[in-house]
Amino acid sequence: MDRTSRTPLHRQLADGLRDAIRTGRLAPAARMPSTRVLATDLGVSRRLVVEAYGQLSAEGFLHSTRGAGTRVAEVGAAPESSRPRFDVPHRYTIDFAPGSPDLASFPRQAWLRALRQGLAEIESSAFGYVTPHGLPTARAAVADYLRRTRGVVADPSHIVLCSGASQAVALLTRCVQTPVAMEEPGFWLHRKMLEHNGIEPIAIPIDTDGLDVAALADSDAATVLTTPAHQSPTGVVLSAARRTALLEWARGGHLIIEDDYDAEYRYDRAPVGALQGVAPDRVVYVGSTSKTLAPGLRIGWMVLPDELVAPVRAAKAFADTGSSVMDQIAFSHMLSSGAYDRHLRQMRRRYLGRRNTLLEALSAYLPEATVLGTAAGVHLTVRFPSGFPIDEMVRRITDLRVRVEPLAPCYSDPASAPPGLILGYANLTESQIVAGVRMLSRAAAGL
Repeated sequence: MDRTSRTPLHRQLADGLRDAIRTGRLAPAARMPSTRVLATDLGVSRRLVVEAYGQLSAEGFLHSTRGAGTRVAEVGAAPESSRPRFDVPHRYTIDFAPGSPDLASFPRQAWLRALRQGLAEIESSAFGYVTPHGLPTARAAVADYLRRTRGVVADPSHIVLCSGASQAVALLTRCVQTPVAMEEPGFWLHRKMLEHNGIEPIAIPIDTDGLDVAALADSDAATVLTTPAHQSPTGVVLSAARRTALLEWARGGHLIIEDDYDAEYRYDRAPVGALQGVAPDRVVYVGSTSKTLAPGLRIGWMVLPDELVAPVRAAKAFADTGSSVMDQIAFSHMLSSGAYDRHLRQMRRRYLGRRNTLLEALSAYLPEATVLGTAAGVHLTVRFPSGFPIDEMVRRITDLRVRVEPLAPCYSDPASAPPGLILGYANLTESQIVAGVRMLSRAAAGL
């Protein structure tokens, strides 16, 4: 027993005995020492032991009989899976995992400052169960930002704040018409999210102009989930002709879910405007801070057509009654103060340098590879010649403690995928990028 601990001694004793009974160290029917003897052995008061025995008797771990003393009750042993496990995660020296921003550059001071300012202004009622779709101030700040930077027709009353783009897709699956189509290849988590909610997505091919709208029109899809500004994972931008065709398809009574994936990070020119700005009645606009601030924040938003506002609000309310008020307060102040824009400008410059370093390293050490998606985002897609044993390369590079993600999971039939990798670079330094590509070259040698 630890007399320096803040945990009372009687609770320490009860916890220790309870654990011994659960794990079988104290066998069923085993006789316990008398309260007087145990108190003497432990150097504590008898009252403390009586209190611990009484607690365990009330919980069913001990039972006392007059004249027979106190014995261990028959209880089920704790299953192995219920005991605490502290699995050590696989540690990588270099992690090319896509989808992560530079986590070390999260603007901690700006976030804390925004939170303090917001807390000083917010009314106490905001901390109640009042707005599952988001605080009015937060929705207004998001609407202003999207109008200003993405050309979105953003009415705060049509915005639902959610826990990232993944939750947005999950909520929408309960509210939109089916069948639902998605890009092939496409973001693997979108596919898993749809399947988890009982929807088998229709795969629509991608080419150098983006989504094949003719193939979409020939399908039975009522809704399509797409990433037109920076297709995931290929990085293709939907061409002007395809944008026009897709909007015409939508105006025929269909719906577009526009995941504005990586639109903030365009390196060659200004990003293409959102589809939603042209047809707000036929497009659901989805965005998040997962690539701009940190995925751990779980901040996302939807801008909805009229007919979806009420059902999506209800779905959000039933899902979790609303997102974190604290995070909404801080984020809305970062938006309104300009701190979010300043952070994006800084990170855009930093990521451009890392992208260039990755491109140079791939050219030097893997010249046989074809690189896609260079104009925007925080990852590159790298394709290898047909027949290249990508699985063996991934196994080798993992043994070298370098993490990469194969392209195959982005296909509805992974076996049909061309050999390739998706390399994220935002969360790596330039020296790590070069070292990682050198190891990729070593892993590819002789294959």
